[in-house]
Amino acid sequence: MKKLLNTLFVTLPDAYLSLDGENVVVTVEGEKLRRVPLHNLEAICTFGYTGASPALMGACAKRNIAFTFMTRNGNFLARMTGETRGNVVLRKEQYRISDDEKRSAIAARNVILGKIYNSKWILERATRDHPLRVDVPKLKSVSSVLSEAMLLVREVEDLERLRGLEGNAAANYYSVFNDLILQQTEHFVFQGRNKRPPLDNVNALLSFAYTLLANDLKSALENVGLDPYVGFLHRDRPGRASLALDIMEELRSVYADRFVLSLINKKMITHKGFHRKENGAVIMDDETRRTVLAAWQERKQENIQHPYLNQKLAWGLVPHVQALLLARYIRGDLDEYPPFLWK
Repeated sequence: MKKLLNTLFVTLPDAYLSLDGENVVVTVEGEKLRRVPLHNLEAICTFGYTGASPALMGACAKRNIAFTFMTRNGNFLARMTGETRGNVVLRKEQYRISDDEKRSAIAARNVILGKIYNSKWILERATRDHPLRVDVPKLKSVSSVLSEAMLLVREVEDLERLRGLEGNAAANYYSVFNDLILQQTEHFVFQGRNKRPPLDNVNALLSFAYTLLANDLKSALENVGLDPYVGFLHRDRPGRASLALDIMEELRSVYADRFVLSLINKKMITHKGFHRKENGAVIMDDETRRTVLAAWQERKQENIQHPYLNQKLAWGLVPHVQALLLARYIRGDLDEYPPFLWK
């Protein structure tokens, strides 16, 4: 259980939530673990299958406390709110920003700033942790380029210019990504990003991890009442969760790329779990996919220090915190969106 930004996250799968006076009570196997006053909450998000009492759901609806139900894996199930008030205002402002390219650029630039910052520190950590196994001058050179890109992104107000800076920074980062693969280098070689379909083992892993992360972010945005299909950097396209893809940019390297590198470098998977189809696409077999999914869920349970909140929380809650911060920025409670900056 974790209370963040006036939202109660209940991550215990067998927890039951009930009402006692003006408090929400979290119970597991008959034992009351925690009581939280309702007047301190804006939302409740539960990951599990036991559920909540009708009395609690009614009290939350009356007080306009959003109540979201997620699966144990973090997939969105349903969101309950009371009378339509704040939610519609939030989404209307989201749509206004999306319709204005300058406002979209301003909203998205901190996301890209976070993406480039996190990519830079992936490289810096590699030079620190493996100075004898990586080409330190090469990685330091790209890191310097990314630092210069951040200065330009910070002031940009043009959406196409922002996309150009993001694309150049990504190309520089990916140009040395293969240097971060320290084990199984014969079978896991990265020569550039390719997708739809992925053409090598590394890209197959990256594409799968990005899909998992995008789904987690889509659920997190639904949880706070934002429309995951209306983005700022990624424009409208039927069926595409553009806002989830926006926020994924800042988490892509630190959340998904590090996960993939860990799978390879710790030899949690091998090349035997990948197969090439007739069209050149590389896919994972079922056993490897299960291994990756299990490792993904384990990673989401690991604790980190959130740089903005300065609180410890599980990796799996990071998408939800960033969605909450984005909602507060859109509502005007924050002057800027605080990206997740890892170091």
